[in-house]
Amino acid sequence: MGKTIVALKGVNKWYGTNHVVKDLDLEVAEGEFLTLLGPSGCGKTTTLRMIAGFEDASSGRIEVQGEGVDEKEPYQRDVNTVFQSYSLFPHMNVFDNIAYGPRIKKRPKDEIERDVEEMLRLVQMTGYEKRKPDALSGGQKQRIAIARALINNPRVLLLDEPLGALDLKLRKQMQIELKRLQKKLGITFIYVTHDQEEAMSMSDRIAVMKDGIILQIDKPTEIYDRPNCRFVADFIGESNIIPAKVTGTEGDMLTVATPDGEMQVKGEGFTPGEEIDISVRTEYLRCSAQPEGTHYLKGHIRDFTNMGTVIKTSVVTESGKELRISNFEQDPGLKEGQEVYLSWRPEKSVPIHREEKGAKA
Repeated sequence: MGKTIVALKGVNKWYGTNHVVKDLDLEVAEGEFLTLLGPSGCGKTTTLRMIAGFEDASSGRIEVQGEGVDEKEPYQRDVNTVFQSYSLFPHMNVFDNIAYGPRIKKRPKDEIERDVEEMLRLVQMTGYEKRKPDALSGGQKQRIAIARALINNPRVLLLDEPLGALDLKLRKQMQIELKRLQKKLGITFIYVTHDQEEAMSMSDRIAVMKDGIILQIDKPTEIYDRPNCRFVADFIGESNIIPAKVTGTEGDMLTVATPDGEMQVKGEGFTPGEEIDISVRTEYLRCSAQPEGTHYLKGHIRDFTNMGTVIKTSVVTESGKELRISNFEQDPGLKEGQEVYLSWRPEKSVPIHREEKGAKA
């Protein structure tokens, strides 16, 4: 990781008796796109608002560029925030909305005009200078809100679910544009969302939050392929979670017993007799009419569901556990009610400790 530009050290936030953010330690690198991801009420927006200065931390320290900002007002911090609600001034046109910050700072008029024009080019909104916000679409409003934040040359841009109000197609388009914009400008983005797909497609790193703590923080591929707890495995992507007990270890291979038989998975740091969970992504499961290899689960096909891009197959094992499989197309040799065998490569399954622990970064 490069030079740290934002750091949270032992940060807590209480609302009365409600402990919303718990002993949070976090470092964000200069030029990084970091996403705080989690369900509603996990503390991600509160964390963002504390960095912005809209909420005070109950304890701990927040630093921007190595300097403590806990006593500074929001406008004194070298950060800007983009909200889901856009927060544009309805009585001002696009030009005046973008120019608002520089005018408050009393920058020269010709400099402001030049910078507003540059921002409009940057967000592909040239020619919209005289329009009022109510004459813009949701995506256009969001672009103007981003331009208004960027014109202040912040070292850090905070984005609080900025695409949540957009329809699916526009949201996906804006995800691509935001990531390209961030790369072009080299500004640090700290982004809040509950949308796992959005986080996976845009982020350099993702911090998965639950109940006020960060459970795992890593690159999207690592979080997807190597979740460190059941919550992360279940929240990111789609996984089959199989309860198991470690019966033996040899190198980095575990032998585990499940309600549907014994199998091998790849993992270290586990002890014989330990109760664990096995996470297997739906796309890594193989379903066949005949057993493959020496380790497999037996069951029958409950149904198929066409999701457009993939076919989902539901298989019920002999113990009654339902497992899901994702394929690009349906195997014509498999039918509903048919007896089948499920298998996967040991390295494609992830053994998980039952205890959830916070992660630091």
